[in-house]
Amino acid sequence: MKRSNTQPLKEVIHEYIEALKLSQKLHEVSLISSWERVVGRTIARATKDIYIKDRKLFVILNSSVIRSELSMIKIPLAERLNQEVGADVIDELVLL
Repeated sequence: MKRSNTQPLKEVIHEYIEALKLSQKLHEVSLISSWERVVGRTIARATKDIYIKDRKLFVILNSSVIRSELSMIKIPLAERLNQEVGADVIDELVLL
């Protein structure tokens, strides 16, 4: 007996995430976890804290030298992070 309303598991999970409105939060978590992959281990080690608020990525750094270097590439870095996630998650990068 074949069921007529079967769906692939991937599709069901996607619908469930959309119904609970979790997709944006999952994209944010994915973006934060991709920070080290995008910027490299050295910069990731100098990062004290990283969080997203109001579509802005706030990065707190230990090193003023690294902060200065990253400030010159803020826009391309934000674009690269969005590309890494595959969604438009952040509009701005704030270095503290």
